[in-house]
Amino acid sequence: MKLYRILTLLLALSWFSLSASAVTLTLGKTIELANDSSLMAFRYRNMYQANYWQYISFRAGRLPSLSLTFTPASYNRYMTQRYDFDQNIDVFRQQQMFSASAGLELQQNFDLLGGTFYLDTDLEYMRNFGANTYTQFSSVPVRIGYRQNLIGFNSFKWERKIEPLRYEKAKKELIYNMESVSEQAVTYFFNLALAQAEYRLAEENVASCDTMYVIGERRFRIASISKADLLTLELDRVNARNTLENSRIALKRAMFSLASFLGMDKNSEIKVELPGKPRGLSIPADLALAYAKENNPTLLEHRQNILEGEREVSRTVAESRFNASVNASVGFNQVSDRLPEAYRSLLRQDLVNVSVSVPIVDWGVRKGRVNMAKNNLDVTRIAAEQEELSIEEDILMTVSDYEIRKDMITSASEALDLADMAYAQTQQRFMIGKADVNAMTLAQNRRQEASKNYISALQNFWLSHYKIRRLTLHDFEMDLPLSREFDL
Repeated sequence: MKLYRILTLLLALSWFSLSASAVTLTLGKTIELANDSSLMAFRYRNMYQANYWQYISFRAGRLPSLSLTFTPASYNRYMTQRYDFDQNIDVFRQQQMFSASAGLELQQNFDLLGGTFYLDTDLEYMRNFGANTYTQFSSVPVRIGYRQNLIGFNSFKWERKIEPLRYEKAKKELIYNMESVSEQAVTYFFNLALAQAEYRLAEENVASCDTMYVIGERRFRIASISKADLLTLELDRVNARNTLENSRIALKRAMFSLASFLGMDKNSEIKVELPGKPRGLSIPADLALAYAKENNPTLLEHRQNILEGEREVSRTVAESRFNASVNASVGFNQVSDRLPEAYRSLLRQDLVNVSVSVPIVDWGVRKGRVNMAKNNLDVTRIAAEQEELSIEEDILMTVSDYEIRKDMITSASEALDLADMAYAQTQQRFMIGKADVNAMTLAQNRRQEASKNYISALQNFWLSHYKIRRLTLHDFEMDLPLSREFDL
């Protein structure tokens, strides 16, 4: 009795685990799981995160930055050259010194001119050992200054143009890639739906062939059909069983592929429910083109490439001419052998540094770089125009396919209903002896072909639907941009 209870419990647990692993998926649920749990979605989200932090770094570069430089200890003991006033000669003498320093600097980039304002404070400590031991403190309590290239390349200005566009492209690219995940999910979903339908038809075909063979045996006994027809029925029964086994293998593979893609347990038993007929939504081609030009990340990438090409031209042109830079500051400083005294009776400190670099002879190197940058910019612009034309053509063809495939679902559904009715009628006629084996085989084949065509029509429609979403980043059913959900 105890053993019986244990066996019953084990059977119940095994049944529960098998039933818990079974799941029924709709197309919408499949796409939701793919966007949430698939490895493709995880990869695309991480790619976006890299661009996100790059944009955060750019924004941080527009804010004031505070940095600390600190040298807690520096010890030197060496021989150095010194001038001996008594003998009027240079001699080598040993020097032993300990020093330390600390500085705090606040910087603010000025994008308009490309320079940097800074506010800093410094403190240095030095102690010499030996015959003349002494200690000194040097302080700069406060100093304010500005440095920049006067004629050179302004990188800050170009960053303000490029980085926001780069981040906008990254956001649109994430949405674009997630829509490609949806397309992939549609493919896996309908692959399983087709395998599921073929397996169901194969099961029905086995049962039908068994029934037809039994009926054929009865009719053969009364000489209603020939021996060849009976052998054909038996052959159909054997072929139906072989087809069922092949369909079972294909069903397992399609189920495994979908489960792996969705990040589910590989042993999950998945059943899919085919979506109904889509509502008659028409998408104007000109509206789809307008959304694509606004949102498509490929076109945004070309705009970014053109800006980067213009930046490179600006940089090479600036470097081909003479360059001048300035660094000016005003502040206070003082030196004393005691730390408090180093901050009293402060002296004015004014620093102005202007440097000029003038190229004289470079044998055309700078000119060559300028021409290369201009040629590369021209190539980038031409490539952008070609890509834009290709995307426009792809959108027009996809919208056209969408409208055609929407109508094909209706015709494929009608064909499937007719094939089912024709098969049922032929089966009844065969049972009463008014249809032959060839008619039954033909009706069965037409039924299977109609079922495949209907599933393929649904698959092609939903692939076109999500491809239009991917190319335009717009939800035409809700008439909302896909980026709206991203921003929320």
